[in-house]
Amino acid sequence: MKKLVFAVAALWIATGLMAQQDPKAREVLDKLSQTTKSYKTIQIDFSFTLENKKNNVNQTNEGVLALKGKMYRLHMPVFGMEVFCDGTSTWSYLTEGKECNISGVEEETDGALSPANIFTIYEKGFNYSYVGEESLTGKAVQVLDLFPVDKSKELLKVRLYVDKVKSQIAKAQTYNKDGNTYILVLKSMKTNIDLKDDYFVFDKAKYPGVVMNDMR
Repeated sequence: MKKLVFAVAALWIATGLMAQQDPKAREVLDKLSQTTKSYKTIQIDFSFTLENKKNNVNQTNEGVLALKGKMYRLHMPVFGMEVFCDGTSTWSYLTEGKECNISGVEEETDGALSPANIFTIYEKGFNYSYVGEESLTGKAVQVLDLFPVDKSKELLKVRLYVDKVKSQIAKAQTYNKDGNTYILVLKSMKTNIDLKDDYFVFDKAKYPGVVMNDMR
C-alpha cells in the first residue's frame, strides 16, 4: 500500500542524471517551497494517469490529497483506498474489504518520497535544471527537470510544471525505469481551509465492522 502512496507522491517530484544545480531552477523551486510553506493547510484535487507505451497502457483516475504539516490524507476511490497519517502513525483503509492496516511513519531520508513532503523533496538528494517557459491550459508555466543523485532509484526523470504567477505545481510527468510514465495534473487547490488534526486520524467508530491490523 505504501508503494502506491509513494507512486502518487512521485508524480509531483523528482529524479536523475545531472551533476550541477541550475540557479534558475533553484530560484523557481525555492519560491514554490516558500509559497507552499506559507499555507497552513492544502487540499488538492488531481487527475492521475499511468502510461506505458510498450504495454499499451493508458489509465486515468482521480484523487484528493489534504496536507497539514507532516499530516496528510489521501483519497483514491478507484483503488478503494484511503490513507490517513497524523505524522506518527499511518492508517491504510481498504474500503471494499473493510480492512485497515496501521503502520508507523518511516524516518525521512534524502530522496524519500511521501505525500507529506511532495513540495519540498527536491531540497535533499536531487539535482535539477530549468527547461524553459510555456503555456499550459492558457497559463504561463515554468518547466523544470529534476533528477535523483542516487542513480539506483526507480525514478528516472520528472518534468515539473510550475504556475509562474501562483508558484504552485500545475502538472508533473514522471518517468520510471520500468517504462511507466505517471502524469499528475492539478485540477484545483484550496489553501488555509479549516482541517482539524483529527481529520488525519482514522476513527474506527466511523467505520462499523472494520478489521484493524496493527503492523507497528
